[in-house]
Amino acid sequence: MLIKIIDFGLVVLIWMVQLVVYPSFQYYDKASLLKWHGPYTQNITYIVMPLMLGQLVLHGMKLVTDFNIFRLIIFILVLGTWATTFFYAVPLHGKIGSGIDVTESVQSLIRSNWIRTALWTLIFLGSYFLLPGNQGPVD
Repeated sequence: MLIKIIDFGLVVLIWMVQLVVYPSFQYYDKASLLKWHGPYTQNITYIVMPLMLGQLVLHGMKLVTDFNIFRLIIFILVLGTWATTFFYAVPLHGKIGSGIDVTESVQSLIRSNWIRTALWTLIFLGSYFLLPGNQGPVD
């Protein structure tokens, strides 16, 4: 159950970020965005990082203790969220926070974040529909 709760939390969060938060960056002037962006990235990290770590650890544990092909696929998708987060989103946030190509970086962030949105949506759907459920507190 805990895996499904975390997966649900991340899919809700990423859709909110994709449809509301990142597009709102376009409506700030550069100075206001730079002022807002630092606290935003720090505070959202407090929410996202524990969820991402929990998702990685719990899906990894279940892959080892109760292997099946669906768990493997979902774990690969989880690794994909980590890769896209740290190779795309984090560097783009770094550019925005540094005031480098802000308009272009915001547009790139909005476009590239669709990858994470798709990955977390697939993880949630796979976790909910393909994995055995309610076998224990972690499932």
